[in-house]
Amino acid sequence: MAQEHPAPEDVDLEQVEDFIAAAELEDLRAERDELRDRFMRALADAENSRKRADRDRREAEQYGGSKLARDMLPVYDNLKRALDSASDETRTQSAALIEGVELTLRELTNVLTKHGVKPISPAVGDQFDPQEHQAMFEAPVPGTKAGQIIQVMTVGFMLHDRLLRPAQVGVSSTPA
Repeated sequence: MAQEHPAPEDVDLEQVEDFIAAAELEDLRAERDELRDRFMRALADAENSRKRADRDRREAEQYGGSKLARDMLPVYDNLKRALDSASDETRTQSAALIEGVELTLRELTNVLTKHGVKPISPAVGDQFDPQEHQAMFEAPVPGTKAGQIIQVMTVGFMLHDRLLRPAQVGVSSTPA
């Protein structure tokens, strides 16, 4: 069966133009909505990038010197050991040298503190904290409880809120 087409004079040109205009308008609305969605996503990506860059900048500011600080800790340890090993006789004979080592250690400590490096100095009898301490050995010591620090070998350090180096300690293993 053949389909009948309306005669050209029966077609209303205004209706055709309205139909075409409505279809074009719908296409433009869809394109607008797609472009708005892409724009909003790009805006969100730009904001996320800005926040990420700001956070990275702050972290670099705070923690950028952590490698240098970590490399300076053996210097601190050696100066501290030098002072701890000096006997009273040595202190008397070499007072100027001992004073120089003390001043150097104090200056190093001041510089580290200025840059956010703080010592972790546990005391004998404190409770072992695996977040800040590294157990180097365990030994049963009478008069102590399990988990108490019985010896401090080296001081630990924090850089702002991050552990730079744990304090190295000996821990009691005496059963309760």
